Amino acid sequence: MKSLTALTSIMPVNPMTRWTKILLLPLVCLSLLSSCSQSVEDYQSTTPDFTLEQFFDGNVKAWGLVTNFSDDFVRRFTVDIEASWEGNKGVLDEYFLYDDGEKQFRRWEIERINETTYQGRADDIIGTATGERAGAYIRWQYKMKLKVDGSEYDVTFDDQMILIDDNHMMNIAKIKKLGVTVAKVTLFFEKL
Repeated sequence: MKSLTALTSIMPVNPMTRWTKILLLPLVCLSLLSSCSQSVEDYQSTTPDFTLEQFFDGNVKAWGLVTNFSDDFVRRFTVDIEASWEGNKGVLDEYFLYDDGEKQFRRWEIERINETTYQGRADDIIGTATGERAGAYIRWQYKMKLKVDGSEYDVTFDDQMILIDDNHMMNIAKIKKLGVTVAKVTLFFEKL
């Protein structure tokens, strides 16, 4: 994700300059306004009912792409997922293959806390990921240490997942730095 370095460079190095404040203020206000979107409960009547433990049980294949803040294509990838659940706890092993040949592995350990709430952990996740569900919709949010060209950046992911049918799901994730969306990930999942 060499282009992501360029994305994060939209944030000036010296945040104390006058121009930074002038340029950053509208971006922060726009970000705050965009966060006032629909709530998870607004999706309560959508069907089919989406739970992580039903969809991510067994093998799942995903195809995705990353776009920058200008909606330019940055990177494409596939993911093979091996998932299993025991009671309210699940493990998702994700095997990423990027279009430049890079491979990546992530293991999610997820727990269903109650009827509408999940928590998850992975090695590159800062703290605990949280998920809320209603109807065919799950919103998954977390902070991540994102490695780009030998550097590491703390970013926030805001995933919006919607079940299309029992075997297909779509996820759009906003990647944010300092509250500003710097990239977006779009993923299509198929339960095998």
